[in-house]
Amino acid sequence: MISASRRIQCEFVNRLLEIAGGILGLAAFLAILAWVGYRWLKASDDPSRLVFHWIISAVIITGVLAFAAGARDPLTKIFAIGVASIGAIILCAIWGPGLLGALARPLTNMFDGGDQEVDPQPFYSIAESRRKQGKYLEAIAELRKQLARFPGDYAGMMMLADIQAEHLSDLPSAENTIDRLLAEPGHTPRNIALALNRLADWRLKIGQDPDSAREALERIIQMVPETEQAYLAGQRVAHLTTPEMLAEKKEPHRVKLGHYQQNVGLLLEPVSVRPPDEEAGAAASGLVKHLETFPQDADARERLALIYAGHYQRLDLAADQLEQLIAQPHAPAKQVVHWLNTLADLRIKHAGDVASARQELQRIVDLFPKSAAAESAKTRIAHLQLEMRAKQQSQVVKLGSYEQNIGLK
Repeated sequence: MISASRRIQCEFVNRLLEIAGGILGLAAFLAILAWVGYRWLKASDDPSRLVFHWIISAVIITGVLAFAAGARDPLTKIFAIGVASIGAIILCAIWGPGLLGALARPLTNMFDGGDQEVDPQPFYSIAESRRKQGKYLEAIAELRKQLARFPGDYAGMMMLADIQAEHLSDLPSAENTIDRLLAEPGHTPRNIALALNRLADWRLKIGQDPDSAREALERIIQMVPETEQAYLAGQRVAHLTTPEMLAEKKEPHRVKLGHYQQNVGLLLEPVSVRPPDEEAGAAASGLVKHLETFPQDADARERLALIYAGHYQRLDLAADQLEQLIAQPHAPAKQVVHWLNTLADLRIKHAGDVASARQELQRIVDLFPKSAAAESAKTRIAHLQLEMRAKQQSQVVKLGSYEQNIGLK
């Protein structure tokens, strides 16, 4: 048997636990309520108005509950229902618009971006407008205002350098702007190459200085090595205008034309117009010499390959030149596809080798799967026999004999 004192102690402990649980539950509820209220208040556009609505709502709810608790007879209960209805109408008027807005917000956010904060960005439209009006100094002043807020912004610095070089012919200032731009960290290889290519353009156009332009292009290779931008910069260096070419633009030399067949349209047989053998040989020799200095020059190597195949009928040498191009690291995919298609053309045209041409086209599919170039290569593979047959027929077709002097009748 449990003694009475022992039972009283147990009941007292249970009562304390119930009270403690109630207090903890109330504290947790108040904490959650405070957290929700804080988040709600922080997200509100008008915090003071929100607090006012909370106070009015608390007064209405407290009054309605107190009035309902005091209703005893049927008449006061009916009156309490009316008071509650009026309170509900007031609460709906206070919170209804906000509730409907919250429900519709997911849909409206798709169009207006919602409450997401937009990162501040420079505003260059005024500067662009001043430039179009020919007010270049005012445009520069507007750019400097924006760059003071967003120092090192790529678009603003490039616009500033462009105005200095193109419109004010102030090449030293443009060079200084590009140097300050490139000193900023975080630029992508594409942006670095664009800035230095523009600088090379200005040094050629304004400064008439190919050596300085070459220095700008070589900076691309140094700053972003082993990239497609570095590869393209190397190609441009190989084709850079020389001082002799600049002088020739001012005083172009005259080219003396040779004697060619007259009245081509009246001949019975088609005329094959080909450069003299010595011209093709001189061109090949010049290209070989050029490639000794600029071995990465893709255009020169491709032209040499076509001369090897067309003039010397040396498909092996032509294929070797094209394979060197294909093996170049960081060459653009578009160029690789072009060279493989050219190699397939040469194998069809000069060797009639459909199998080898198919292998070259298959390399496109293997190198660039799931690309438009791969699909085009597959289509061409399917029609190689027709392509071969068409080339063979075009080589044996001759013009027939037609009545002469038709225009004199």
